[in-house]
Amino acid sequence: MGAVRILLAGVVGYLLGSVSSAVAVSYAVSRKDVRNYGSGNAGATNMARLFGMGVGIATFLLDGLKTVASMLLGKLIGGYYGFLLAGYCCLIGHCFPVFFGFKGGKGVSVGAALGLMLHWKVFVVIVAAFFITFAFTKRVSAGSLMCTVTFVPGELIAGIRDWPTLLFGAAAALTVFVMHRENLKRLIRGEEKPFKPGKTRFLRRKK
Repeated sequence: MGAVRILLAGVVGYLLGSVSSAVAVSYAVSRKDVRNYGSGNAGATNMARLFGMGVGIATFLLDGLKTVASMLLGKLIGGYYGFLLAGYCCLIGHCFPVFFGFKGGKGVSVGAALGLMLHWKVFVVIVAAFFITFAFTKRVSAGSLMCTVTFVPGELIAGIRDWPTLLFGAAAALTVFVMHRENLKRLIRGEEKPFKPGKTRFLRRKK
């Protein structure tokens, strides 16, 4: 029964993760699907580019809240392993939402919330890594990739030593890193555009 409860926690996490904040907010604001505009990504960065920083931040916070809810419910259902599995499955649901054709975001907002739920020091490390990198590059994707690189070191700084939690962090970081593979290619080629928030309207339809 313990294994069943842990798996159930994972299912709950995935379903909550599949609730796309970006799609919901974009429909509420404009009656349009954010995935058809800008980068085509259902995430906070694309929302900020299209609608402005306020909407982008709101999307980021909503994604974080669904992550927190997933992990708390996961812990209630399946204990600590349910807590970890629900968090990771929330990330998978965010990237590949069953309710929205498996086309979602890249997991940065969820990943940040995962770090916060593990330990505040993990969150501080990855957020600091993001802003320092962004300050130098002006590229959100570069900051996001640096978050993935510093996630496990952040766990170690926080004093986390148990293998399940470290593996959870590594899996989450690797997932977000892979979701940014095209951004990484553009960064290497020098083609990644700097971040510029929008002015509460769509800029252009996705190419």
